[in-house]
Amino acid sequence: MVGDWSGKRVSVLLTTVVGVLSILTGIANIAYGEVAVIGPLQPYVPPAVRTAAGFTGAITGFLVLLGAVGLRRGFRVAWALTMLLLPVTAAQGLIQSSPLSLPLVVFSALSIPSLVLSRHHFRDEVTLTSAQVAAGLALGAVLAYGTAGTYALREEFAGVSTLLDAFYFTLVTASTVGYGDVTATTQVARLFTISVLAFGTATFAIALGTLLAPILEARFAAALGRVRDREFDLLEDHVLLLGYGDVTEPVVAELHDRDSQFVVVTREADRAMDLSERDVLAMQGEPSDEATLERARIEEASVAIAATETDSQDAFSVLTARQLAPELRIVAAATNTENASKLERAGADVVVSPATIGGKLLAGAVSVDQK
Repeated sequence: MVGDWSGKRVSVLLTTVVGVLSILTGIANIAYGEVAVIGPLQPYVPPAVRTAAGFTGAITGFLVLLGAVGLRRGFRVAWALTMLLLPVTAAQGLIQSSPLSLPLVVFSALSIPSLVLSRHHFRDEVTLTSAQVAAGLALGAVLAYGTAGTYALREEFAGVSTLLDAFYFTLVTASTVGYGDVTATTQVARLFTISVLAFGTATFAIALGTLLAPILEARFAAALGRVRDREFDLLEDHVLLLGYGDVTEPVVAELHDRDSQFVVVTREADRAMDLSERDVLAMQGEPSDEATLERARIEEASVAIAATETDSQDAFSVLTARQLAPELRIVAAATNTENASKLERAGADVVVSPATIGGKLLAGAVSVDQK
């Protein structure tokens, strides 16, 4: 029974359901007001608070859906964000106290133990490029500059009296929406507005381009994967490389020079594209995901080599490979020699430690020189 609730797919599915329910419940609460208000909190929650819970519930729902996307990719920060938001969605459902909010409370409560049991699936770190970090800092700096300046010049703007008004004006100006409900009334305020518009539009464009580029690359990698499906269907007695990095690059080069039949599974879209440009059969996917290994035709492989970034990821890859192909020969690379026995217990037939081999070769070279 625990296995049914601890799967990665179940956790992602439940989180997605919570996100959708939170958005729909919040919109319904805002649009229709008090819809047959029920529940134990009914006498204690003012209508204004229920309306606020509906509005914030819709926002929380979008954040939960964002967390579900991160969970699907195995990010640890997405797991932490979702665990933080699920009690919030449950509380918002209780505060709204309507029949529409009951499913939200139930699914929020069900999602929490599922995520706790499946936490070992979400270990990947989110890596940001220097361009993405710079774009994020620039966007935050422009918004801070516009908000502070507008609030300082609030007497010279029509419709600005609070920090929220100042932030609202900065956001709609920098994004070029410009509703016109807040206007500059002096020459100084107009010059300041021009600066916010100039800096804001450039920063928004750069930030969007930086954020969308990885998504487009992933789409191209997925499209390339669909094109090469026929090549995967023809795989037989091939070598399956689970992971790609410094350890596996010499293996890839050697197999490619021998004209051997092999396929590389890597979670990085850019690495899959780079390998494909070198005429290496590669796919983007989680090396420990059953669907990915089945698509790589693991049941037809002659040997699998598990060499991801860490020994823990290798262990999950070995466990999945052994489950799908009990007779397959599996070789694992141990970054830490102390984990060799653990990888063997996970199902690896042979465990190789590159550090140990390198040390022996160096020691041998020293012995030869001394002679």
